[in-house]
Amino acid sequence: MVISQKFCTVLSHVKNTSEVVDCSGSALLIIKNDEVILEEYWGKHSKALDARKIQGNTQFHIASVRKSYIGFTVAYAIYKGYIESIDDLVTKYYSTCEPQLFEDTTLRHLLTHTHGLKYSEGKILREFLPGESWAYRGIGIDTLTKIVENVTGKTVAEILVEQVFKKLNLRATGWYAETNKNLVEVIREPNDSSWYNGKSTAGDERNMYVSARELAKWGSLHLKKGFIDGKQIVPSEIITLATSLQSPESIDSDLPQNGFLWFVKDLPSKKSEIGMLVPKGSYQILGYTGVTLLVIPQHDIVVVRAFNSFGSPNGFDYLSDVRTFGDTVMKCL
Repeated sequence: MVISQKFCTVLSHVKNTSEVVDCSGSALLIIKNDEVILEEYWGKHSKALDARKIQGNTQFHIASVRKSYIGFTVAYAIYKGYIESIDDLVTKYYSTCEPQLFEDTTLRHLLTHTHGLKYSEGKILREFLPGESWAYRGIGIDTLTKIVENVTGKTVAEILVEQVFKKLNLRATGWYAETNKNLVEVIREPNDSSWYNGKSTAGDERNMYVSARELAKWGSLHLKKGFIDGKQIVPSEIITLATSLQSPESIDSDLPQNGFLWFVKDLPSKKSEIGMLVPKGSYQILGYTGVTLLVIPQHDIVVVRAFNSFGSPNGFDYLSDVRTFGDTVMKCL
């Protein structure tokens, strides 16, 4: 356990959040200038009296943070030439029984949540025309995973294991069909219809668990443009694609801004999940379990917070919470 007094207010912020959301355990890890300067774990894997304590090899359900891994595989497919351009139509790479719904929809729209499609009662509906607005919908992610598999002949998980996980010796990162002692229990309402974990290990479902340490390593891989321990682990072009602003210019400037599914900081945006004090060029990803990965290149810092909650309790403003999390980091620098 490492505690930096300089970042004690960040630790306090995360501990306060852990007391507000319905969780049994949490973690905070900060890497600055390639050094772990704060690492702390508290609580247990579940609310059971005999539950295992949260520790270094504890793996948290990262929910939508998994999208940063999916974005990487799309950038990989572009780098390798499987995909020509993110401005190509989705239908060039993905055959659907309802091609008219994907008309004029590009990969850029899927990657930046500006595609305008949604699931509704088992059907696909269009909310708005591609590039006209922004909405956080699962169909875009599902379609991207299918495209990656179609064009590369490999699953999202296979690409990541081959290109990143083995090279970095990541053993506490992956998609799991069954539980094990290292995986936290996700605390949620028993009848919450929005909960769906999945059994696939292909990287196309929500059952991804990662330790705080390895999530920080994933952030560091991006911060260092793929150059880790004196080696170019992955081409820098892949990282640059994934973490650069890719949102279409047609959307309102106050809507969230994205790279390859990452939220990126560019111009001031009223609806961004990134704090106002966090500088341009930073990027972040947030999951419904509260797990957050923030990378601030300007200050050479990676910050991970993790909880085992699901959703937000009544009265809890998760956007305000995650923004002030980033702003608290900045106030410590």
